[in-house]
Amino acid sequence: MVRVGVLAKKIFGSSNERRVKSLRPRVEAVNAMENEMRALSDEELRARTDQFRADLANGAKLDDILVPAFATAREASRRVLGMRPFDVQLIGGMVLNQGAIAEMRTGEGKTLVATLPVYLNALLGKGVHVVTVNDYLATRDAEWMGRIYKFLGLTVGVIVHGLDDDERRAAYACDVTYGTNNELGFDYLRDNMKYDRAQMVQRPHHYAIVDEVDSILIDEARTPLIISGPLEDRSEMYNTVDTFMLDLKPEDYELDEKQRTSTFTEEGTEKIENRLEEAGLLKGESLYDIENVGMVHHVNNALKAHLLFTKDKDYIVRNNEIVIIDEFTGRMMPGRRYSEGLHQALEAKEHVTIQPENQTLASITFQNYFRMYEKLAGMTGTAATEAEEFGNIYGLDVIEIPTNLPVVRKDEDDEVYRTVEEKYRAIVDEIRAANEKGQPILVGTASIEKSEYLADRLRKEGFKDFEVLNARHHEREASIVAQAGRPGAVTIATNMAGRGTDIQLGGNADMRIAEELADMPEGPEREAAEEAIRADIARLKEKALASGGLYVLATERHESRRIDNQLRGRSGRQGDPGRSKFYLSLQDDLMRIFGSERMDGMLKKLGLKEGEAIIHPWINKALEKAQTKVEARNFDIRKNLLKYDDVMNDQRKVVFGQRLELMDGVNLDETVTEMRQEVIEDLVARHIPERAYAEQWDATGLKEGVQQFLNLDLPVDEWVKEEGIAEEEIRERITHAADEAAAARAERFGPDIMTYVQKSVVLQTLDALWREHLVNLDHLRSVIGFRGYGQRDPLNEYKSETFELFQALLGNLRQAVTGQLMRVELVQEQPPEAEPELPQMVARHLDATTGEDDFADGDVMTLARETQRVVPAEKRDPKNPASWGKVGRNEPCPCGSGKKYKHCHGAFA
Repeated sequence: MVRVGVLAKKIFGSSNERRVKSLRPRVEAVNAMENEMRALSDEELRARTDQFRADLANGAKLDDILVPAFATAREASRRVLGMRPFDVQLIGGMVLNQGAIAEMRTGEGKTLVATLPVYLNALLGKGVHVVTVNDYLATRDAEWMGRIYKFLGLTVGVIVHGLDDDERRAAYACDVTYGTNNELGFDYLRDNMKYDRAQMVQRPHHYAIVDEVDSILIDEARTPLIISGPLEDRSEMYNTVDTFMLDLKPEDYELDEKQRTSTFTEEGTEKIENRLEEAGLLKGESLYDIENVGMVHHVNNALKAHLLFTKDKDYIVRNNEIVIIDEFTGRMMPGRRYSEGLHQALEAKEHVTIQPENQTLASITFQNYFRMYEKLAGMTGTAATEAEEFGNIYGLDVIEIPTNLPVVRKDEDDEVYRTVEEKYRAIVDEIRAANEKGQPILVGTASIEKSEYLADRLRKEGFKDFEVLNARHHEREASIVAQAGRPGAVTIATNMAGRGTDIQLGGNADMRIAEELADMPEGPEREAAEEAIRADIARLKEKALASGGLYVLATERHESRRIDNQLRGRSGRQGDPGRSKFYLSLQDDLMRIFGSERMDGMLKKLGLKEGEAIIHPWINKALEKAQTKVEARNFDIRKNLLKYDDVMNDQRKVVFGQRLELMDGVNLDETVTEMRQEVIEDLVARHIPERAYAEQWDATGLKEGVQQFLNLDLPVDEWVKEEGIAEEEIRERITHAADEAAAARAERFGPDIMTYVQKSVVLQTLDALWREHLVNLDHLRSVIGFRGYGQRDPLNEYKSETFELFQALLGNLRQAVTGQLMRVELVQEQPPEAEPELPQMVARHLDATTGEDDFADGDVMTLARETQRVVPAEKRDPKNPASWGKVGRNEPCPCGSGKKYKHCHGAFA
């Protein structure tokens, strides 16, 4: 059977080859229109946009106008940027238009490829999002590629950190919008915390192209975006618990590096319990009593901080702060914070200032955010190894796009040494050999610590002219990477060198001109200087080509094959020569964790001498198998987390959909009346059980409930004494009294004010209960796994429990809304002096597995900026809370109800 499959593949080609081949006729059709496009004037070419829009308005499909639209965009690119997309780039654009992932090698021009499907889909007028991994790339691409769209009469916007709502709304209203995955996700969450449809910034999610799709949809797929608010300070407790960790011995805990877990043994638990008891932090007799759930969490975090997180690898200490290092890019991430108290545990470990924790106000994962788009596509240099995950989770096919020129890079077999010391000696010798013949070399390392170690070794060996690119030097990233292709250049980099900037042989002319001629004014002198730099770059490129092109030397393998492939892909762009090689040792993390002890013993028996390496294709295959196992495990983790998040996502859709209906509702009388009636039915059913005798009725409880939730003092205790009265009669009397009281209040307020009050109360109450619900779900999610010990499926248990919690949320919503609306009054009073402002809300991006925070600058934001200023009483409009400004919790509510703000509009704020 295998032979038949291989034979069929040789005859008919792989499915990937067949799909690419099926697009060739359309490429030829685009090429056939090239002379026709070139003959058009700029105005005539631009006018084609209006013609395409008219065709679509008259019933044409995107597929019908794909060929002429691609031909138009290609010609516009040639005129505006001087760049004519190659045939393979047209194929890439067609794959993106089909809603698939185009895997294109580094240097093949993915940024330009995106302009073709973006132009085509933007013609619908529904908005197209191009998603990048950072603000720099979003801004660069919007300016660079935006020239094509503007030339063709489309509008272009960019969403970056620091924009206000009006600027964001304008950017989203454009035909094409560039932005980062974080910003787009946070804007969605913020929109669903607004109280007026007009305040929302995003349009419905139509079409998105995700650049570096593997980074965003795979590496960050476990990371929910979270908007949170601060909790009380507990720094003293963190410091106290941290001191306990210093007394622990290896027999007190169990450590699993492969699974990245740490747990206490029985001896360790007993030791911690004794210390907690001495410090007065233990409630009850055992650490695992229900009262100590929070303390167990803090103690486990402290253990994790000491055993699983290493300084200068997972984080660095800078300016009295813990700054996280991104495990995938090696970049420093200021503003990121680990969640659930882990960051505070690290701060206690390193004796820096402990920042307060935060409470979740709204959250969503990238998986669920990007699945909201009607059509989704992506592009990257490395996606094939994760094709199964893209298909299963997102319904995205991965199509490998042929290179414009054949790849002639030589990928050599790995060299495996017994010890790290032997490996580094060989690496230094190899760097020296490449450097002496003028070959540019990029040395890939797995962490800051290892890049600094190698740099120190090179200095001791007499090397002076080399660059180190890691999170400590991230501000020079673009210039270092851009010039890494100069002859003889040695660049030591963490895997952050894999994204966004090309390594061009000879160096990057534009970057050099920008740096060297920054102060030189325009004119003949500058033009001559630019020509001289370009000539020098061309000479250096010839020299680099003669030396063999860029040499990528990796100092170890990563857990993911994609990261290794990214590093290799830096060399051999656009048909350039190059080579790549991995140097490994049996003491490397991957080799050590995945069972290299037997191999070490075997190599000793075979007589492998010090300094000798074993080189064989079998070694490469064995390592790939180990990496495949890690990738499969990580995929299972992401898939499992998505199952849990899908449960919450269904509820999120209901709540967010309900909010939109409430905001759009002109009259909420019917909704509010239904809520009131259900509250009455619940009250009667609770206190007058079905088939119960009259003497068993709880008249006192019913009277108190009516007073509490309906603000009515009714003689319920007298009614129940009436001869032959039924529960139905009592329900009708309560309903009639409540309806009359509500109608009287509505008449006093007037329809406009009443509608506004109803909308405000329902939305604020819903938001408050949803926030509380999220906290409950977080707590439930952290402990639900223990149900597995009772032979019950944790996921089914989670679904059942969350459904009950959601039903409770709806019941609480009805009661709280009814209670407020039956009490609200309009009274104008002079408020006392305002209280201090509450802390601001912050947006964070946390990893659900590691707890890592992933939002670049810890976006500090307020949910309602207008409410943070003090406004004089005479300028407050009772009908419009947006005009109230900052209201003290104990002030009379500006709506005029006569109640304190904290018991009225502020009760759920």
